[in-house]
Amino acid sequence: MGKSKKEKPEGEVEEETTGAVEKSYGELIVNINPIAQPLASRKLSKKLYKCVKKAAKLKQIRRGVKEVQKFINKGEKGIVVLAGDTLPIDVYCHLPIMCEDRSLPYAYIPSKVDLGSSAGSKRPTCVILIKPHEEYQEAYNECLEEVTVLPKPL
Repeated sequence: MGKSKKEKPEGEVEEETTGAVEKSYGELIVNINPIAQPLASRKLSKKLYKCVKKAAKLKQIRRGVKEVQKFINKGEKGIVVLAGDTLPIDVYCHLPIMCEDRSLPYAYIPSKVDLGSSAGSKRPTCVILIKPHEEYQEAYNECLEEVTVLPKPL
């Protein structure tokens, strides 16, 4: 009943899940929340999606507000990736403050749909914690370095 994707040609759906970062980054930025700072650039967003994809294959991610919040409180380390187009903002507006208190790096990306699909899920995801792992350490370190350099909001 709720499968509206069948109406579109298959190639178009494929483009949405894989090429949305490059093709429509400017269109996605229009829909972000006012609190979405620091916002990852197009290049960094792409790197974060790839890192999430690698981490998801090895089950090294925490997905969703409740789960991420729980593991931040427990002291787990990693990079927190938040979706900038989540509404209402109240759902996750406390997470950046928690990250700053525990000196965890975090960044916003423009689309929760792309974040969910890069994690191997059909559902949109508004927040993911990427845990470090030796199999994708190089990609993780690259993302970590770029996310920590991003200017924090006042």
